[in-house]
Amino acid sequence: MVTDPYTWDELRALSLARQFPTAPDTVPELVAAIGPMQTQTARSAFLGLIARDPTLTRDAITEAYESSQIVRGSTLRGTVHTTTPQLHPLTDAVTRIGLRSMWRRALPLVRHPHEDLWKAIEAATADRWRTPDELWQVLNEWLAEHEPDVEAHWPNLSTGRSFSFGHGGLVRRPAAAGGAWSGQGAPVYRVLDAVVPDIVAHRHSVLSDPDRAVTDLVERHLRWYGPATRQDIAWWSGLGLRQVDAALTTLAPVLTTRPGPNGRDHHDLATGVPAPVERVGIDLLPEFDAVFCGYSPDARDRFARPDHAATLWKTPNGLILAPVLRDGEIIGWWRTEGAGPGRRIEIGILQGRLPARRLFDQPLAGVTEALGITVSSVDLHRG
Repeated sequence: MVTDPYTWDELRALSLARQFPTAPDTVPELVAAIGPMQTQTARSAFLGLIARDPTLTRDAITEAYESSQIVRGSTLRGTVHTTTPQLHPLTDAVTRIGLRSMWRRALPLVRHPHEDLWKAIEAATADRWRTPDELWQVLNEWLAEHEPDVEAHWPNLSTGRSFSFGHGGLVRRPAAAGGAWSGQGAPVYRVLDAVVPDIVAHRHSVLSDPDRAVTDLVERHLRWYGPATRQDIAWWSGLGLRQVDAALTTLAPVLTTRPGPNGRDHHDLATGVPAPVERVGIDLLPEFDAVFCGYSPDARDRFARPDHAATLWKTPNGLILAPVLRDGEIIGWWRTEGAGPGRRIEIGILQGRLPARRLFDQPLAGVTEALGITVSSVDLHRG
């Protein structure tokens, strides 16, 4: 048994093998292979998938959304994620656990468990897609009828509206007919059961056994992002360390554990994981990509130096600059500027010599396909 500490290079190579798999042929297969994609920036799914498989097209990803082969909803940590219908119930179940304390503090129900409110919100979306305003009305009407003491002060809470549509059982789509899935237009919401009826039995089975759901998601985190620490898993999933530790104990017979370069134990699956790889070339990844957000904020050194991570992660507003990955390491950031089909691309390099402009040709082709734009100019600079 290997007991020497991992190096950051070893951890990076092991994670790259999972986040850039070679086998998946379709959009839902790729999403299932790499795990839920953080997509509160709607374009992130398009950019992230095409960066991993340049043969994919914007139309193929749109069709996967339109046919509900992949779905988008507020789950882990209450943040918008894209995943498959089969995995969405698992992230929903874990979200109910991870955010329960927040719900209880913000909305202290007296007569009913929060499950009753969630069921009412889901029931209101069973027959048609609902707007945030309609769901806000549903929530307040339910409170007025079932929790009148809470309803009296609830409308004064500035964060109240998000609770009506941020429930993990709902999925979203663009409200406008023909609205672009890569855009930030207004969304509408429905319960997953109504969008993918074949998932109903599976979904309710998952929700009925929350402890099993937690263990399953912890195992999957290692399969998607591992090796990982208990802190990595807790941050990504929104679970508490106690819950993560219980799941790791259950999984112990099928895990390996080695210390890491930061002194923390890193857990991984003993079998069924790909061999480490060295990724060569440049990737223009989306905001909130898993190579950055799959790990605890204080342990992102496997892909980014701490000072570079601080540059990318704008803590006061929670925004993250889109990373530039070179040979598997984050070396800078990029963004689009302007409006309309022609966009200027700005690329800031934080370390090493400026890469030759030609090295960006293929990743920029992926950006143009993902976003349906043309690149009018590229500003490649230090900083």
